[in-house]
Amino acid sequence: MNTEMPSTIHLKDYRPSDYLIDHVDLDFILTPAATKVCSHLTVRHNPIVEVPSDTLHLQGENLKLEKVKLDGKILNQASYNITSTELIISNVPTHNFELEITTIINPQANTALTGLYLSKDVYCTQCEAEGFRRITYFLDRPDILATYTTRIEASRDEATTLLSNGNLVESGHSDDGKNRYAIWNDPYPKPSYLFALVAGNLSCVKDAFTTASGKKVNLSIYVEPGKADRCDWAMNSLKRAMRWDEQSFGREYDLNVFNIVAISDFNMGAMENKGLNIFNDQLILASPDTATDKHYLQIESVVAHEYFHNWTGNRITCRDWFQLCLKEGLTVFRDQEFIADQRDRTVERIESVRNLRARQFPEDASPLAHPVRPSSYIEINNFYTATIYEKGAELVRMIQIIAGREGFRAGMDLYFKLHDGEAVTIEDFLKCFNNSVNVELKQFFTWYTQAGTPKLICNLKYDDTAKSAELFVKQITDPTPNEDCKKALHIPLRLGLLDRDGSDFALVLSDNKHIIDGVVHVTQYDQKFEFKNITTHPVPSYLRGFSAPVKLIAEQSDQNLAFLMANDADLFSRWQATCDYAMRVAVQMIDIYDADTFKKRVKSYSLALEKSISNEALGHAYRAELLKFPTETDIAREINHNIDTDIVLKVHKLFAKTVSTVIGSTLEKLYYETDISKVFSPDAEQSGRRALRNACLYLLASRGYARDKQRLITHYENATNMTDKAHSLKMLTIFGVKENRDKALDSFYELWKDDHLVIDIWFAVQATVPAKITLSHVKRLMRCNQFSLVNPNKVRALIGNFAMQNPSQFNRLDGKGYTFVGQKILELDRINPQIAARLLNAFSSWQTLEPIRRQKAELTLNEMFKSRDLSRDVYEILTKILEG
Repeated sequence: MNTEMPSTIHLKDYRPSDYLIDHVDLDFILTPAATKVCSHLTVRHNPIVEVPSDTLHLQGENLKLEKVKLDGKILNQASYNITSTELIISNVPTHNFELEITTIINPQANTALTGLYLSKDVYCTQCEAEGFRRITYFLDRPDILATYTTRIEASRDEATTLLSNGNLVESGHSDDGKNRYAIWNDPYPKPSYLFALVAGNLSCVKDAFTTASGKKVNLSIYVEPGKADRCDWAMNSLKRAMRWDEQSFGREYDLNVFNIVAISDFNMGAMENKGLNIFNDQLILASPDTATDKHYLQIESVVAHEYFHNWTGNRITCRDWFQLCLKEGLTVFRDQEFIADQRDRTVERIESVRNLRARQFPEDASPLAHPVRPSSYIEINNFYTATIYEKGAELVRMIQIIAGREGFRAGMDLYFKLHDGEAVTIEDFLKCFNNSVNVELKQFFTWYTQAGTPKLICNLKYDDTAKSAELFVKQITDPTPNEDCKKALHIPLRLGLLDRDGSDFALVLSDNKHIIDGVVHVTQYDQKFEFKNITTHPVPSYLRGFSAPVKLIAEQSDQNLAFLMANDADLFSRWQATCDYAMRVAVQMIDIYDADTFKKRVKSYSLALEKSISNEALGHAYRAELLKFPTETDIAREINHNIDTDIVLKVHKLFAKTVSTVIGSTLEKLYYETDISKVFSPDAEQSGRRALRNACLYLLASRGYARDKQRLITHYENATNMTDKAHSLKMLTIFGVKENRDKALDSFYELWKDDHLVIDIWFAVQATVPAKITLSHVKRLMRCNQFSLVNPNKVRALIGNFAMQNPSQFNRLDGKGYTFVGQKILELDRINPQIAARLLNAFSSWQTLEPIRRQKAELTLNEMFKSRDLSRDVYEILTKILEG
């Protein structure tokens, strides 16, 4: 057990650095176990600090120091002190000076995958958030912006590719011909977390892009040898993202080259290093027979996201890590808008909201709740969360709603103009909208500083005599850790009032003010809006387009929900009505089980659903979304107390089976109508058809007729792409008989056992089967040659999917799911603390379980806490989860 509590870092303690670094010269001589790093820093006194300290504190971890020079003179050991986290140099000048530091690091021993490490014989860096201090001693903080020149030297046999940030200046061979070298220069000041280096024997796919001003940019994607033919979609996505950013935000690329490297050992999805983006290869490599439509969409989105960071994150960066949402939330918003323009805007919005509710809403309701801009942290890696990313994006979207699209663009233009080359704060960002379009965001700022998901309670009353409707709105935000009293927020609520024909009434307030774009602004705890000229009792459509990240509570009858499903002009609200109707039936089934009542209500819901999915004008992808019922996790989240995951699973299965029985003929018709015989394309039209077809396949499989089981086998055997193959494989593992299931799993394995990306699908399929035998299967699969606890993708595919995507088996009544995952977290903590801490999030909602499961989850958590030498990453998360 830990005896020393890690220190907490607070936003209120921020102060500028006494010193700045203007330029960095780095010289790497790469070897697996003893890489030499020579850094030459041009340092000066920070002019905004009146009296700087004469002691310089440079951060560093796991470094072997060889020598230090100050203005060309070697310092003796009495002039500095080394701790486990710092190099402290005494009596430094308060004027400009040159500092040279030589360190030795061991890339091949770096299993944490932060700093410089080896991945399948490829040298790679990951410096966000604080990895640069594992390369050399430095002022490793985001407000230290410097230009970089990097020289890389490595054995000619080990590294034909030598990459770093910026533009290539020079390359060649050493005098003896044994080594290669390359020199890169990045002319744009950047923080150390954006430094990158890659060296190894890699294949390259090249292309070019001509910017709006006519400049040619050379584009390259570097991958493992033999994988170059799987880069076309990523390159295509990059070029479309570059053009879109010019057209939508006026942002043109600045360097002469843009390089992407895909590697297999990576803690995150990708990293936006200036001019040299590094990706987890699962987010670059794709072909019809190896990647699903979901993978194609992820590649399109993440390639765009990392490219968009060039301006929102790189050219303008964060003053400190508390401002992380300023780059991540803003850039998520930008990539969501990109995908919406490339595909179906409503479907993109549905996917974003579904992800927010599945990941961020539970975070807000758990002991891990924190504001979009936190006020403190122990380990910054723990704050790369759904709150920072997804909720942060929702806040930007609300600003767009409040300012209007033109006003939002004006505010963004001013932001880029004023702050290019700076490290800034949330306040700096919001001020640009106030100054450009005179939008007051003082109250809105509370969204950034207050944790929790607001509940928006809406109640509509109609006056037939006055022909008016009164909308009463109440906002409530439940207490979160260390924050009991919540302030009222500025919530833009987009709504519509529908007449009996399904048309929208014009929204005019009693004071004759016309409502723009259907948005009323809720700014008080309790508020009333009175609409006039409402000639019949309206059906309200609330929170259209999900205009704010809130939980809507509104009384709607089954009849009203069915009416909205068929008539609402806002397609997001149609989908929401479909979800609300299904969720209501499922939750009531859990609360009060009555088979006859349940079947009757499901039949009513099913007929309304059948009408929606039969409407061809709605599009394939959208109708596929209508067929995605609330998951087990969705239902549990709605209950939110005394959860028995076995009962939730039972209701979920019965619900799907009943719906498919009622509308089976329509589902069969849609399944056969959406067959695709043409050559595979990942575009919106084809992927939408596959999504609808596979949604029908799932429901029909849950019905369980003999022809449904045979259809699964045929679908699997006839699949010509990984989307259909993987989906039917999963359905066979859940609904198929043992003989067919085992045959499909064995054939899939034999075909793809040598492809480290596709085999992750095989792991994930088996980890998510909601059956008692799954845990033993997961343990057995850990002994498979293709599994490695050192590789984050494998951990996520097998252990992560079991813990996060299989609620009935992770939350087994005997507690064995908790014990297994807890043991793996402790093992991972000694290998890769970031991955261990993220896996620990599976326990975040343990207090909402029924007493037996709750007790066993707590027992596992306490046993973990007794472990010695927990990392800061795991210690922080574990402490919060236990304190609750």
